[in-house]
Amino acid sequence: MTLVNRNQILRELEPGLNKIFDTASKGYENEHLAIFSVENSDRAFEEELLFTGFGAAPVKREGAGVQYDSATEGWLARYSHETIALAFAITEEAVEDNLYDKLSTRLTRALARSMAHTKQVKAANVINNGFSSSFLGGDGKALMATDHPLRDGGSLANKPTTDADLSETSMEDATIAVEGFVDDRGIPQAIMVRSLLIPRQLAYVAERLFKSTGRVGTTDNDINALVSRNVLPEGFSINHRFTDPDAWVLKTDAPDGLKMFVRAPIKTGMEGDFETGNARYKARERYSFGWSNWRGVYGSTGA
Repeated sequence: MTLVNRNQILRELEPGLNKIFDTASKGYENEHLAIFSVENSDRAFEEELLFTGFGAAPVKREGAGVQYDSATEGWLARYSHETIALAFAITEEAVEDNLYDKLSTRLTRALARSMAHTKQVKAANVINNGFSSSFLGGDGKALMATDHPLRDGGSLANKPTTDADLSETSMEDATIAVEGFVDDRGIPQAIMVRSLLIPRQLAYVAERLFKSTGRVGTTDNDINALVSRNVLPEGFSINHRFTDPDAWVLKTDAPDGLKMFVRAPIKTGMEGDFETGNARYKARERYSFGWSNWRGVYGSTGA
């Protein structure tokens, strides 16, 4: 077992230090809430099943029999919960001889930062890996693809055929595509864009696009249609753990899109050892991130 002992905090055992500091400050926490809806789970994993419903109702000719259709089950989306845990141990002497502050308090704050960081990385990676064929959903496609298969044949895209940078034109094309989403039987769905998810590198581009009343970068006296139509009623959110500096993703109001399941919320504990006097601290939680309905997003990796 790795121990925090007096050899690791020698300068904190002697007078003369003005301040003890580390490089940590207020973190970028809970950015996952802008991406995922959160549900609780009481199982080892969760599965969500696609139900395809019926197609368009046909005309019935006079005297003819009514036509029957079948509603079938489709593919499964599985959420496999992971256990995230971290601990540290500290000697009794290190606590006793520290002259400056309560060492265990400082270390438990560091433990909390580490747990929060892991959660945000795992959440962001759903988007970071969302264009990769190495990370497939229930329909056998990446989260954002040009060929999500439909039950009655054909496919539907939630990314452009040619990826484009974030701009007025690409945003218009994307919102038009989202409003054209259909279900697996080809029936149009009233799905609308709600928000934009971007890395920090696109913050200023998004600010100009969605905060200007006039068109950006032109001398025309035209209105900014993105603003006047309020295409982002929930605005845009910056995620500081997105890894692609020019990728952008629209979040829609499609039901059962991106989800986080909480199997066990974070729990901390401390226990002392009678023989050594060492104290051990632990943090643990269980959760999973994923998606069921890919219509929950539309995105581009940038040009």
